[in-house]
Amino acid sequence: MTKVKPRRKPAETTDNSTRNFLIGAIVVVAVAGLGLLLYFSLREPPAIPGVIIYPRPPRGHDDTVEIEYGELPPPGGVHNSRWLNCGIYTEPVRPENAVHSLEHGAVWITYQPDLPEEDVAYLQDLVRGEPYLILSPYPNQRSPVVLTAWGVQLELESAQDGRVQEFIERYRQGPTTPERGGACSGGVGTPIQ
Repeated sequence: MTKVKPRRKPAETTDNSTRNFLIGAIVVVAVAGLGLLLYFSLREPPAIPGVIIYPRPPRGHDDTVEIEYGELPPPGGVHNSRWLNCGIYTEPVRPENAVHSLEHGAVWITYQPDLPEEDVAYLQDLVRGEPYLILSPYPNQRSPVVLTAWGVQLELESAQDGRVQEFIERYRQGPTTPERGGACSGGVGTPIQ
């Protein structure tokens, strides 16, 4: 005599299959979502067009060092032991002190001394009251506006170029800063604001 196994009801099989499929789909979507979240949070932000990277500028203090004004502000290097107070300057500042501020995470915005007044005013409004920003004219600079942080630099033709704000957001106290959180006041220099 053959035993007959009781048949499952078709509705039970369909219910279990549907439930298992839905659970599997939810797990796949959750894992994919977490993977995308991890990917986007860990990847490097896109490069700012035109930024020049100077890998590992030398560091160190030397109070006898004098940096000659070249065509561009120095993006790092041996510098004075006293940093430049952050703020707005209407006269050129000593690069030896400004470089020390870069080491602390400042962004140094320089402009040609003959930059139109409205562009200088725009930059002053951008810097006024903001931490870790320095604004000064720079003699013999080859571009109208240059933004410099430790190890990075951006030359611009216009003060109102959208990359100004992007550079500040990326590099002020940013990933290239050797001494993040170092002082930007209590040093040398008297900014107008």
